[in-house]
Amino acid sequence: MTTTAPRKVCVVVTARPSYSRIKTALHAIDAHPELTLQLVVAGSALLERYGTAVHYIEADGFSIAARVFNVLEGENLTAQAKTTGLGIMELSSVFANLQPDVVVTVADRFETMATAIAASYMNIPLVHIQGGEVTGNIDEKVRHAITKLADRHLVASEDARQRVIRLGEVPETVVNTGCPSIDLAAAVRASPALDFDLFARYGGVGERLDLSGGYLVVMQHPVTTEYADARRHIELTLAAVASLNLPTLWFWPNVDAGSDGTSKGIRVYRERYRLPHFHFFKNMEGSDFLRVLANARCLVGNSSVGIRECAYLGVPVVNIGTRQDGRQRGPNVRDVPYDTEAIVAAIQQQVAHGLFPPSNVYGGGAAGAMIAAELARMGLSFSKRITY
Repeated sequence: MTTTAPRKVCVVVTARPSYSRIKTALHAIDAHPELTLQLVVAGSALLERYGTAVHYIEADGFSIAARVFNVLEGENLTAQAKTTGLGIMELSSVFANLQPDVVVTVADRFETMATAIAASYMNIPLVHIQGGEVTGNIDEKVRHAITKLADRHLVASEDARQRVIRLGEVPETVVNTGCPSIDLAAAVRASPALDFDLFARYGGVGERLDLSGGYLVVMQHPVTTEYADARRHIELTLAAVASLNLPTLWFWPNVDAGSDGTSKGIRVYRERYRLPHFHFFKNMEGSDFLRVLANARCLVGNSSVGIRECAYLGVPVVNIGTRQDGRQRGPNVRDVPYDTEAIVAAIQQQVAHGLFPPSNVYGGGAAGAMIAAELARMGLSFSKRITY
């Protein structure tokens, strides 16, 4: 009797949030008898400066098949373009060595373009997770470009599924699995207690805060299409949040063009003004971070976690600026421009409102298992196009 070898599934994680966005799918792939996981970690996910994901990946029991150091210093548009080029070169060698049957790329960051291009030019079937969404920033162009390079599309919402089909993809190749990060949020919603000392566990910079009366969480990234204004944007948010005198947990920005301006704005403001009610963190393990969010009075900034996980958890969100423009959202999000007074007013309104009804717009908590099942089910033709 002939037995078929398990399909080698190479998943490339390029940034710290991408690991949380794919973690439950990685567990499901690793446990599936018809699949073999090849996990590649690249880009800012390897860098301590941006809160490396490696510690959490290894603590969760995953083996890393390859590490790709391709981030060029500079945090500007030129560095982004060159980082992508280096990624193509390095990932091509990784794929040549690993010989995967299929490559999986996650979401929309500029580094994911390198994964998509390398796999496509090497005639390796490409599966794209979380395509079809609309946002501001360069991410939308990257996301739609990867859709056209991908052979299979595992999207996070029905709105995204319909958009991928309208982009010309065959409906049978587009499946709404929901977002794997909602799987983590579902576990947190079932047991939301903040039952650990986050200051002892994660360190950070700033005073040890009393969180018993509630607190804010802030996570604001630069917008690549507005990167020259990154410092001004963060200063407006700093002024707004500081004026409220609420305990605030502030998370460091990502590697996008403009992050130097965002980081410098935070450092200068922190040195210029006494901020006894602020504490700054680089990163947290995904489930711990979601517990922090679940117990917050409001999330402030422009992270997609406010659109996705916070919708499922019902956490009030003040979304600032254009980074998430057009992305489908639940009733928990209040959008505001880059304006200190508008940010203050929106935070006060959201804090006064309290929790919102949970929304399942990005899934109900079973995405990881669905993704693994789809990867095992799809057939690979001789031409390397995915068929049924």
